[in-house]
Amino acid sequence: MTSTVTPKDLLLAHDTAGPAVPVWLTTEKSGLGPAKLDASPRAWADANKFKGTARKLLLLPGPGGELSGVLFGIGDGNTGDPAGPGALLCGTLPTQLPPGAYELQGAGPDAELAAIAWGLGAYRFRRYKTAVNADEIARLRLDKSVARNRVLAIVEAIWLGRDLINTPASDLGPAELEDAARKLGERHGATVRSVVGDDLITQNFPMIHAVGRASPRAPRLIDLQWQRPGGRPDAPRISLVGKGICFDTGGLDLKPSSAMLLMKKDMGGAATVLALGSMIMALGLDVRLRVLVPAAENSVSGNAFRPQDVIRTRDGRTVEIGNTDAEGRLVLSDALSLADEETPDLLLTFSTLTGAARVALGPDLPPYYTDDEALAGQIAAAGLALGDPMWRMPFWAGYEKTLDSEVADMGNVSESPFAGSIVAALFLRRFVKRARRFAHFDIYGWRQALRPLGPKGGETQGARAMLSVIEGMVPRS
Repeated sequence: MTSTVTPKDLLLAHDTAGPAVPVWLTTEKSGLGPAKLDASPRAWADANKFKGTARKLLLLPGPGGELSGVLFGIGDGNTGDPAGPGALLCGTLPTQLPPGAYELQGAGPDAELAAIAWGLGAYRFRRYKTAVNADEIARLRLDKSVARNRVLAIVEAIWLGRDLINTPASDLGPAELEDAARKLGERHGATVRSVVGDDLITQNFPMIHAVGRASPRAPRLIDLQWQRPGGRPDAPRISLVGKGICFDTGGLDLKPSSAMLLMKKDMGGAATVLALGSMIMALGLDVRLRVLVPAAENSVSGNAFRPQDVIRTRDGRTVEIGNTDAEGRLVLSDALSLADEETPDLLLTFSTLTGAARVALGPDLPPYYTDDEALAGQIAAAGLALGDPMWRMPFWAGYEKTLDSEVADMGNVSESPFAGSIVAALFLRRFVKRARRFAHFDIYGWRQALRPLGPKGGETQGARAMLSVIEGMVPRS
């Protein structure tokens, strides 16, 4: 248990019995116009100079001093943080409002997004807290126009991903990550298999084995496969690959202690693909889904892989190790090769791959890479619309030569300190030959401070946006 409150506790069906306090969403332009207020609460709002400014909250007292309503400002209506409609600011409400039941007024077409924001903003990681009061939370009774099952599918998936990222490596190694995937598979009727330890060598996953062999916790490839019962045999094949480095010391190229402080989140790519897979399965999308997670710890011991080692990949090519701290791309190469063998219609990788991506775009705006112009536009549009933004970066062919090696088919790093995120993306693309559409996401997997859509901690960046893109490929059932 990471919390005594679940999304089902927070997000109530529209026909749930009992009173609910109205929350009027107001813009700077509309002011108090949408709010159905009597003279007394309107005078109270005027006295408090409420203007609909973004994030401004005003509690309205009733005749007996009880809470009769809430005014909440969403600015110009396009003030979501870090992007998107102002309704996303509703994520601040669950922890600001007094405990009780509420219902939103004035959300209009953004009612579903507001409900999702409410659920995401309420998340708190409580696994290691000894005292948690389950009643200190504000619940939302959904509008009848909002499909509760859909909202819950999204919110529960993001909570799952956040829980995984936030759990320290002492309690989340490769085996525990596999256990999480198996529980998810059992819930939705998926098949989950794994290749563990030295079996990675015999079944031709040498990179995953090399990176994880120094840890006493065996590396593995986790393979979840699912198709909607009764789904079309020719439904789109969607393959998701997520980096599952449960802790990254840097290996023999050891990180400084300051750089290790957030390395429990180095499996953020795995958490993101499990969250996205959870949404796809819970919503019953008519696809053939495969989720691959190469899971390992990059540790230090006598049998750790070394700089200048040459390791053969699943597809037969060789890689010279220039830096053992560039291990994520190595484990992903084997998983990508396996995924690519099926010629998926859409192949996505999510990974906390480079610090260079943060230097370029910061923690809130992950870069993504794709050669497909239509897909690139769909990703950008979905991210901005849903408050899950990403920014396209190029597969710049001019940097391919920086991966040249004198002794192997390629190196895993460039000798240059520049364009690190692009070079890593180019390395991954070399293992995608058959997929019809491919995109790579270099996510941070972490929120640095409390924001409307969640607290400081793990975040499955890009998952909600890519759900929207995938839904565009497959009509909703």
